[in-house]
Amino acid sequence: MKIIDHLSVGVTDIESACKFYNPVLEQIGGKLLAQSEGLAAYGEDAVEFIAILPFDKKSATGGNGTHICFKAADQQSVDAFHATALENGGTNEGVPGPRTDYPTPNAYAAYVRDPFGNKLEVIHSGFGG
Repeated sequence: MKIIDHLSVGVTDIESACKFYNPVLEQIGGKLLAQSEGLAAYGEDAVEFIAILPFDKKSATGGNGTHICFKAADQQSVDAFHATALENGGTNEGVPGPRTDYPTPNAYAAYVRDPFGNKLEVIHSGFGG
């Protein structure tokens, strides 16, 4: 059993979030499964990740030390995720490459920030295998 049902990040605008996340998550097999005025929900067969307007109507912020990590099937998917994120308004936070300081062998990862300031990681051979 998974211990996490889904993860979400705050955004300021759902249409802008879709313009970023639709092509980026497609690189790792994710797709838009549901969209409303307040959220965009992504996954493969079930919702796992949500871009959402903050319920309290205050500013969406990324937490210091907080990030969401997406799983990639191979190194090429990590590279494609990173490149697509940058092409769609994301900023580089760590180029794709081996992460020899990770406790898992052969970890290959990249980091970006979405246009709303949320930090994202994509990894192949990460903690979950």
